[in-house]
Amino acid sequence: MGDLKGELVTEVELKSGADRFFKFWKSEAHKAPKHTSSHVQAVRIHEGDWDTPGSIKIWDYTIDGKQEVFKERVEVEEDKKLVRLTGLEGDVLKIYKVYKSTWHIIPKGDGYTAKIAIEYEKLNPEVPAPHNYLDFLVRFTKEIDAGLVNE
Repeated sequence: MGDLKGELVTEVELKSGADRFFKFWKSEAHKAPKHTSSHVQAVRIHEGDWDTPGSIKIWDYTIDGKQEVFKERVEVEEDKKLVRLTGLEGDVLKIYKVYKSTWHIIPKGDGYTAKIAIEYEKLNPEVPAPHNYLDFLVRFTKEIDAGLVNE
């Protein structure tokens, strides 16, 4: 049963800077479709607001050519520049019992990187690890970062 749980981790170099990228996650997620319309078509508030940690948002996105929906609760650790989206409902939770994605902005050299992690628990052993979701988050993060540079 232990092989049902796992974590995937990677890093993406940020050009927009730590504060700018963190501000996007903290209070501007509704701008995602503007920066990455091929990946995210809409982000809307279900409960709470754009600025309050614990708010619940619903994402409409496309992964592997397929439209999906993700309802999440956002947690923010201001002092660590960390944002975690915990899956509550949606397509990804049809195959994973637990799905949490985290962006942790950390200094690296003269700049910053976003350490992206997906913590998951499969519903059964046949379910693959969510490598396609990690690839999606990497592409999504790079497009958001580039869009923030150009704002």
